[in-house]
Amino acid sequence: MPSKLSKVQKHVTKKKGSKINSLHENSRDAKRLRNAGARDDRVARLGAVREKANRQWLERVFFLQDRLPDTLHPLDVEAIQALITEFLKRNDEEIEQLKAERRVGRPPSTRFTMLEQEKRVEGKEYESGFWVPNLRDEETLTRLDGWRGDWISLANLRFLRVDAGGLVTESQFPPRGAS
Repeated sequence: MPSKLSKVQKHVTKKKGSKINSLHENSRDAKRLRNAGARDDRVARLGAVREKANRQWLERVFFLQDRLPDTLHPLDVEAIQALITEFLKRNDEEIEQLKAERRVGRPPSTRFTMLEQEKRVEGKEYESGFWVPNLRDEETLTRLDGWRGDWISLANLRFLRVDAGGLVTESQFPPRGAS
């Protein structure tokens, strides 16, 4: 039995003709239509939540992909740390602007609070190990250069955790805690 709303509507229309609006409230077909509509809503909602959760990791990989050198050569730990530091400071101008715009005695804006919290969390992550693609591996660099921005194709890349002290450890995809 189909579960997508469009398929169920098509099936009921074929069965009932053009009288789809004249279904009894508690009929089997009306129940199937309600269940299919509820399922489509639930799937869309869960997809939006998943996309929002993955956005921070995608933004990070986009940033690093944009900063790749033209001659895809493996980077050393200092160069990777410089890229991470640049990533961590990407919102500093906006934070300073929001701080300057805020009047004395007024609470900080929601955007300011969100940016400050994001910066704090990413700073803590950098202290314990910042999750990045393996920029020391040529194969990962070529795959990253050809990456088109979809979440599932990140599984083809290798990842590292680089901490502020220069310690590098292998990591996995998707990122989980201190993997």
